[in-house]
Amino acid sequence: MRKNVETFIACDAPYEEAGIVIFGAPFDSTTSFRPGARFGSAAIRHESFGIETYSPYQDKDLEDISVFDSGDIELCFGSAESALSDIEERAAEILSDGKLPFLIGGEHLVTLGNVRAVLKKYPDLHIVHFDAHADLRDDYLGAKLSHACVIRRCHDLVGDGRIHQFCIRSGERTEFAFAKEHTDFHPLSFDGLEESVKALKESGVPVYFTIDLDCLDPSCFPGTGTPEAGGVTFLQLLDAIKKVCTCNIVAADINELAPMLDPSGVSTAMACKVLREFLLALN
Repeated sequence: MRKNVETFIACDAPYEEAGIVIFGAPFDSTTSFRPGARFGSAAIRHESFGIETYSPYQDKDLEDISVFDSGDIELCFGSAESALSDIEERAAEILSDGKLPFLIGGEHLVTLGNVRAVLKKYPDLHIVHFDAHADLRDDYLGAKLSHACVIRRCHDLVGDGRIHQFCIRSGERTEFAFAKEHTDFHPLSFDGLEESVKALKESGVPVYFTIDLDCLDPSCFPGTGTPEAGGVTFLQLLDAIKKVCTCNIVAADINELAPMLDPSGVSTAMACKVLREFLLALN
């Protein structure tokens, strides 16, 4: 692999030396409300040079870790399954080289491609999911592959008790009922996160960590396709990320930044900072 021409700040280590490999999935063809997440990964890279490599929250610096940014995949906007296949192929290549695939969306459906690849290597995989939305619909307007169904499709793969959901504050009544029966469900906040993390650490199971950035309150992150009032703050999210990253994280993603929906640029800056802290917490 060759590094991207424009990388996320300081993520320009040689591929052979990197423990984490970033790749972007600019796809938003199943977005159910406001489109634009396909531009998220490129905006995060471009605007990352407006933040520092050093985190005063963790006393760590991106200059001291080895991350490779392989750029965005060229995806077919007209076929969700084709896009997912291409994402899975890229993730599988990264995994085969013993590295952690870190996906930047794009809409949340892109997570499914990454999970498919990771599950083949780690069949006992668990998923930690931060989001405003349950994403547990069996279909959305007849479509089984939709960002509104992504966690349901992940459940099809991993089964009961292996998906751990937090911050959920929106969904159909049937989604909440399904979650209470089939997932480790913690709506509205991060209550229960410490207990879930403790259990995951004690079992030593591999963990996939996915963050839909709309878990953040729209007062600090309005640039997303389906904003939901009542979300968490940056500092609450940072604390939660640090806790989850003490588990055996084998792959991860962030998604659902739609940069043009926030002309102030604050949402993109927020996404950059979340990504920086996420990468540092993994090291």
